[in-house]
Amino acid sequence: MMDTLPLWAAIPAAILLVISGIITLTGSLGLLRLDSFYCRIHAPTLGNTLGVFGVLLASILISSALEHRVVVHQILITVFLVITSPVTAMLLMRAAIRRKLRVEQKAEESPE
Repeated sequence: MMDTLPLWAAIPAAILLVISGIITLTGSLGLLRLDSFYCRIHAPTLGNTLGVFGVLLASILISSALEHRVVVHQILITVFLVITSPVTAMLLMRAAIRRKLRVEQKAEESPE
């Protein structure tokens, strides 16, 4: 028999999901609207991290309410996201800087 989700858990979870969706959408719009690569990579990284954090909080809240105990398995997902998302962004930015430097060096070496 399935338990129904209590209202005290459903309303905050719904609010968290809506806020997370707005934050993620804002990060995605930043990816489209910003002009340089370095600005473009920053917006989705923040939107991704904050948006997923809200979804995971809602998931913890709903899972805990349905199972009548604290469920924190989702914290592992949050830890992986907090570690990997900024590191990935940093590696992409370093690669872009090195590529730009390599292109500038080739332009200086080539005779005109």
